[in-house]
Amino acid sequence: MPILLFLIDTSASMNQRTDLGTSYLDIAKGAVELFLKLRARDPASRGDRYMLVTYDEPPYCIKAGWKENHATFMSELKNLQASGLTTLGQALRSSFDLLNLNRLISGIDNYGQGRNPFFLEPSILITITDGNKLTSTAGVQEELHLPLNSPLPGSELTKEPFRWDQRLFALVLRLPGVASTEPEQLGSVPTDESAITQMCEVTGGRSYCVRTQRMLNQCLESLVQKVQSGVVINFEKTGPDPLPIGEDGLMDSSRPSNSFAAQPWHSCHKLIYVRPNSKTGVPVGHWPIPESFWPDQNLPSLPPRTSHPVVRFSCIDCEPMVIDKLPFDKYELEPSPLTQYILERKSPHTCWQVFVTSSGKYNELGYPFGYLKASTTLTCVNLFVMPYNYPVLLPLLDDLFKVHKLKPNLKWRQAFDSYLKTLPPYYLLPLKKALRMMGAPNLISDNLDCGLSYSVISYLKKLSQQTKLESERILASVGKKPPQEIGIKVKNHSGGGMSLTHNKNFRKLLKEITGETALRLTELNTKEFAGFQIGLLNKDLKPQTYRNAYDIPRRGLLDQLTRMRSNLLKTHKFIVGQDEDSLHSVPVAQMGNYQEYLKTLASPLREIDPDQPKRLHTFGNPFKQDKKGMMIDEADEFVAGPQNKVKRPGEPSSPMSSKRRRNATVIHDGHEEKMENGQITSDGFLSKSAPSELINMTGDLMPPNQLDSLSDDFTSLSRDELIQKPGINAFVGGAKNCSLSVDDQKDPVASTLGTMPNTLQITPAMAQGINADIKHQLMKEVRKFGRKYERIFILLEEVQGPLEMKKQFVEFTIKEAARFKRRVLIQYLEKVLEKIDSHHLLSNIDHINNRSSC
Repeated sequence: MPILLFLIDTSASMNQRTDLGTSYLDIAKGAVELFLKLRARDPASRGDRYMLVTYDEPPYCIKAGWKENHATFMSELKNLQASGLTTLGQALRSSFDLLNLNRLISGIDNYGQGRNPFFLEPSILITITDGNKLTSTAGVQEELHLPLNSPLPGSELTKEPFRWDQRLFALVLRLPGVASTEPEQLGSVPTDESAITQMCEVTGGRSYCVRTQRMLNQCLESLVQKVQSGVVINFEKTGPDPLPIGEDGLMDSSRPSNSFAAQPWHSCHKLIYVRPNSKTGVPVGHWPIPESFWPDQNLPSLPPRTSHPVVRFSCIDCEPMVIDKLPFDKYELEPSPLTQYILERKSPHTCWQVFVTSSGKYNELGYPFGYLKASTTLTCVNLFVMPYNYPVLLPLLDDLFKVHKLKPNLKWRQAFDSYLKTLPPYYLLPLKKALRMMGAPNLISDNLDCGLSYSVISYLKKLSQQTKLESERILASVGKKPPQEIGIKVKNHSGGGMSLTHNKNFRKLLKEITGETALRLTELNTKEFAGFQIGLLNKDLKPQTYRNAYDIPRRGLLDQLTRMRSNLLKTHKFIVGQDEDSLHSVPVAQMGNYQEYLKTLASPLREIDPDQPKRLHTFGNPFKQDKKGMMIDEADEFVAGPQNKVKRPGEPSSPMSSKRRRNATVIHDGHEEKMENGQITSDGFLSKSAPSELINMTGDLMPPNQLDSLSDDFTSLSRDELIQKPGINAFVGGAKNCSLSVDDQKDPVASTLGTMPNTLQITPAMAQGINADIKHQLMKEVRKFGRKYERIFILLEEVQGPLEMKKQFVEFTIKEAARFKRRVLIQYLEKVLEKIDSHHLLSNIDHINNRSSC
């Protein structure tokens, strides 16, 4: 459930006017309303919680908090007035305290027990200000300072006032007071130069320098996209830089790596997305990120933690490990220079291990708890969170299931006990649950120790109780007006001690409403009866205040009987005394309260295939502006850049066709691809008749002997055995000759070239079109990076025409490979060309012998 907190600048400087005549405060109110409308397009917005904070003195600055509904939020927003000082620091501190109000009670921060990314309250704090000088009762401040003292108990356990799932974004209004004659400049919206920019960047957000109304609308659309469930992490490199990768996909040790030069990807402060479970709607995880200290019973108190954990990654290429049934957590990284660098290396089958300094007991750097790895499709980078020191645990568990058959010997138990000594105590419980899920025997004692001393546990419980009291005090003050300045008090004796029903004016007003006496507006004082809505009566429409059933006229009996039955039986969920006609009489101020209506609707059904891309809205709007001219954020450039455009050879065009492969042992990337019956079915490289010997489980390069056999089979199909696969243009031989296995290298060389059977005839025009498409595909395949050449040979098999035509295509492919310096590919193609020439020579000799014999 995302929390959206709006911090509105209500200082006197927000009364300044723009060239349109509207004040900055009016623009801020309109921006909030527009943001809510844009956000309402997402079905997930029905669970949003909205809060409103101003620059007033705490606790009166909180206009809408945890208990207020959307109607109260909108009412308080419309009633905001600009007056006072620009106390941004105090307002930010109050906003963060409001967000952190219930965290100690719910235990979401889990102090001293590891950081769980799946325990989060994603919060977006959006402040709208004019960026002027910060003022207070002490004078003008040049820098932004947040008060260190917080009334919230337990705030000393975190060094910063915010948490890792809270991000700050600022809309700094710089709209001119005079209309500009210069055309609007397109491009990325720059950050503002005010003091709040640095604060935004520290939390993982950013600021926007808004100079036009159109720019404001674009920024609001960008902010809607920022409402993501995730946590911010500091990724920092440890150790030397990796060796650069050459064009052939291999390490190039001759090129310098610039290990000592600071690069943007060495340190990144970015979000990792924590996706909710499709069934439960809440995030689910198994393993925490370790603490930066070793829990000890002798610790008198917990050391304060930083809001964002510092995760160090080593650039040494390692093998991604995972075993069957062992749970792991997978989080996608927000686009950043780090993700761009990893994707540019194009190594989806290697990973970089991650550490937390001082997390281990005997190791300063700590042991790896996961790894960073590019996805198989090279579209994103994922953080895999595994058990602590997983390179030691996974081989032990693999031996437990395969070698010992769940009956470990003494040597295995000693190795497992040695591993447990390197494990932080808070990992014991999730490891015990994981082993139970895998069906392993009980290897961990039931008397688990959390590693914290009794004094620390008692202190945390005491803080939770104090937080409850402080929470009640703060929530009780929400919506109250700040006390007015003390002046002369005048006692009002107009009402006396009489009740309202004994008041003469009130009884007179009731008679006028019921029609017993004429209504005199000159004597009516509406201020005296605040809350009553008085309307002028129509002489033809008499009020229905019947006390006696015999007073109802005959023509109104049925109508009145229906109203009485509805009120008595409560067949409609109305207030008692309310009929269907008055149900639709809604005040204007509540007509736009769509959020309360959304909460009453049933949750939408989940998508059948969550990986399938959403269908774009294609209904044409001729007046819709192209929003690609203005890039809102630098991150948008990453999203629109190479991360979504890279496509590997033979990769399917639709995400629905990507399959997952599994292996019961320690496998590579077993969670991202799948094999069905030992055959790759997603890329179309191998036919269903291809055996499993050709399939490379790790996705590495095909051995040269297999490529040789592939080229052999290219010329090993006889004229009579050609068949066409349904749905494609490839002509392949029978199961014996097209198996593409290594053993088939010794088969006699036959002709791969021939004509179609009589059942499927291809006209010359059709063959010309097929060859043109194959030529285009060959050019694309040769350009692709790496040594995945299977697709090229399959395309060459599909060429239509005589032997000379196929020879021309092979020569064309060699020329294309020479352009891109694909030396290895040229060698294989030259072998194919030699075999075609030799086969052509043998065919000519046979033809001559046949003629001479005739």
